[in-house]
Amino acid sequence: MKISIVIPAYNEESIIGACLESVVNADKPECSLEVLVVNNASTDQTEKIARSFSGVTVITEPKKGLTKARECGHRSSQGDVLMYIDADTKIPKHLIRFVEEKFIEDPKLVAMSGPYKYHDWNWYGRLTLWLYHWTLVPLTQLVINRLLNKGSIFYGGNFALRRTLLEKIGGFDTGLEFWSEDTQIGRRMSREGKVRFFHRAYVFTSARRFYDEGFVRVLMRYILNFFWDIFFHRPFTKGYTDVRTSDKTTREN
Repeated sequence: MKISIVIPAYNEESIIGACLESVVNADKPECSLEVLVVNNASTDQTEKIARSFSGVTVITEPKKGLTKARECGHRSSQGDVLMYIDADTKIPKHLIRFVEEKFIEDPKLVAMSGPYKYHDWNWYGRLTLWLYHWTLVPLTQLVINRLLNKGSIFYGGNFALRRTLLEKIGGFDTGLEFWSEDTQIGRRMSREGKVRFFHRAYVFTSARRFYDEGFVRVLMRYILNFFWDIFFHRPFTKGYTDVRTSDKTTREN
């Protein structure tokens, strides 16, 4: 088995280095591994910094868009298991080995995800998200995934899936811009087999969207768009703020 780590990156010069350092320094799996950064129309030093890391392959997707970058990574990678993380994310040392073990242990596992731990948030935000991950997330996963079989809790900055099943469902929906893109892929993959949420498969990420748009607003948008996609198969929110740029542009559909 081969694992491909795919990292979409748009104007992430301030943080892509830390992300790649965490990947390079992580415990290596027994299977072969490749690391790809998808330079998604960056206008800063993101590509240059990524290319400075030995063993990291940089590919370019000139059309800006998260799902476009994800699909570019899918087409350009060679792994049997594709592991996606965001460029503002740092992984714990055990994560790659943990992903490898889960897919080897269970041939029926088609996709998996795990929670975020916010490295730059205040104590109130971290406590609130800790309570959320240990109360509402397990309950939602039990009902949506195990009882109703309608989808799964699925975090776009932290998931892995089997290539053959991703290709079977037609890859990523590049028509989606931001909201529900992760829920949608989890829902579509759940039709093909087991999709699981493991608390040990956590990553450290940035709370910048919560700081930029407000905690309650962002949390409610995530929850509302999750259930809207699960039951109506489309996002509820039509636009998004691009917190990956210094000028904080807003995209409206």
